[in-house]
Amino acid sequence: MKRNSIKILVLLGAIASLGIILIQMYWVGKAFNLEDKQFQQSVFIALKNVSEKLAARNYVPKQLTNPVNQVSSNYYVVNINSGINANLLEYYLKSEFSALNINTDFEYAIYDCDQNKMVYGNYIKVLESGTNAKPTSQLPTYNQYTYYFGVNFPQRTKYLVQNMDIWIVTSLFLFLVIAFFVYALFVVLEQKRYSEVQKDFINNLTHEFKTPISTISISASALSRSDVNSNMSKLLNYVGIITKEANRLNQHVENILNINKVSQNDFQLQKECLDAHVLIHEIANDFETSMKEKGAILVLSLKADRTMIDTDRLHFTNLLYNLIDNALKYSPVNPHIEIITENMAQSLQISIKDNGIGINKEYHKKVFLNFFRVPTGNLHNVKGFGIGLSYVKSILDAHKWKISLESELGKGSTFKIIIPN
Repeated sequence: MKRNSIKILVLLGAIASLGIILIQMYWVGKAFNLEDKQFQQSVFIALKNVSEKLAARNYVPKQLTNPVNQVSSNYYVVNINSGINANLLEYYLKSEFSALNINTDFEYAIYDCDQNKMVYGNYIKVLESGTNAKPTSQLPTYNQYTYYFGVNFPQRTKYLVQNMDIWIVTSLFLFLVIAFFVYALFVVLEQKRYSEVQKDFINNLTHEFKTPISTISISASALSRSDVNSNMSKLLNYVGIITKEANRLNQHVENILNINKVSQNDFQLQKECLDAHVLIHEIANDFETSMKEKGAILVLSLKADRTMIDTDRLHFTNLLYNLIDNALKYSPVNPHIEIITENMAQSLQISIKDNGIGINKEYHKKVFLNFFRVPTGNLHNVKGFGIGLSYVKSILDAHKWKISLESELGKGSTFKIIIPN
């Protein structure tokens, strides 16, 4: 799948998901408003019935047309033209609410004109479980009526939501479907990335193997010529070229096998107590020829006093070799590489510093991923598979050591290995 197709797929998927969520939210909101409207109508009918029963009980001849007034979303007041018996009121409220399926907690109070406040109130818990609501200390008064009572529904919102269980279930199911879609899209993008990485790896692998194979082939053909066989210096020269390129091929194969073992945890560290400075000197000697060929300078600033570390000799030398080799490859002009050791409070720090092309900040974390290679702009002569730093990170993780990168584009790079004492 082409990159543009992936972008279009992601964009369309995001738009579709957002549209579905917005539509679902709209209908959930409409359903909530409908539940709220039905609740209000039921409350009005129930309270009006209570008002009529109280009026009939008190022999009030003239009935009020609209005795119920909604003061707020939760609070209602009911006008009565006579005194109110609290026990009778509570009985009527319970029976009418039950008849109309208003199964939620409520509290009521009766207005006392002498004290100018709501009194004789009570909090009625319809459902014993599922609520921790506390009674209102005092329901608000309503100055337009003389004889009235007030009813408050503290759990109104919760009650309405509970009545929308089918909408909640379908919404959760919808969000799960969208989450699965997003996950599937993420998997597609990851597979696309892995496909590109694999393609780059195969290209690099082909390039790295093609050069030494071609060189060996040419040298082998030259050895069959009589003029070469009769000239010992030429013969030895071609034999040396074949040996060098064969070793180069072998090193590539070893690198690939090593990173494969490390990535599959198919290796065990053979730890021993070693002097880090001794190992660094050995590696520096191995790089002496390469440094001379590229006109590079390798400086050892070994300042640490506590240098004994518990490590695997092979893997430790390999990870330092990779870091130094990278510094050499990515410092195309007058390479200056410095290896610095320092003792921190509770660790030994080994830094490999170069004056190379540097690494853009956006790639600092990606450089340790398998097969990742930092884009180098116009620099196309840097060889490798993109597995060196991944191998370094894996070995450091196996030792439970840490590594950090300090780098700016055009200002070189510094890799710092932190080894706890």
